[in-house]
Amino acid sequence: MSHFTPTPRSRARRKPDRAAYDEEAVFAVLDAGLLCHVGYVIDGQPFVTPTTYWREGRKLYWHGSAASRMLQAQGCGLPVCVTVTHVDGLVLARSGIAHSMNYRSVMAFGRARLIEGLAARRAAMEAFIDRLYPDRSSELRPSTDHEILQIGLVEMTIEEASAKQRDGGVNRIAADDDWTAWSGVIPVETRLGAPMADAQQSAGAAPSPSLSLYKPGARLDNVLSKAARG
Repeated sequence: MSHFTPTPRSRARRKPDRAAYDEEAVFAVLDAGLLCHVGYVIDGQPFVTPTTYWREGRKLYWHGSAASRMLQAQGCGLPVCVTVTHVDGLVLARSGIAHSMNYRSVMAFGRARLIEGLAARRAAMEAFIDRLYPDRSSELRPSTDHEILQIGLVEMTIEEASAKQRDGGVNRIAADDDWTAWSGVIPVETRLGAPMADAQQSAGAAPSPSLSLYKPGARLDNVLSKAARG
């Protein structure tokens, strides 16, 4: 099993027993997600940009407008920190100090660069579509060169990463035993609804084969993890 070697910037200091640095743990959190936050500094000013992302091996990708100043700045070899978090439950105790959350998270560090060239951008965008909806790019109208040129794409090789997870019940404190407030866990999930066809283009049509994983009631993180495995 391959591991990321932690340094002071990626090593978990608080609750280190919840941290993991192996690829399996890091990739599992990344592959179950769709939204990340990219942190970086421009001229001394910190920024955090939310965006959709995807992973191929140790590389992360995200996209935006080709005219975006933020994307242009990120893509010039700027050091960035990418974070992904899933909230799995609210943990309620009989004292405020013992309240917590169940979660999965990753912090990944590297240097971002813009993807140049029409063919490379086209391949990356098709990979993004297929990562979410397996083989969907083959069902779609091919993007024109003009459309591709409007998109800015960034890739980052993960240099360091750490995963952190809490999955459990209430940490009971003896002083709480005489209180009557309810304690326990409220699970948190994101589940899919029924597909709603476009009234003009797809009225009465069944979802295409590329959407076979997206069944009503399925958990989004489970669907994304399955899609990532191909």
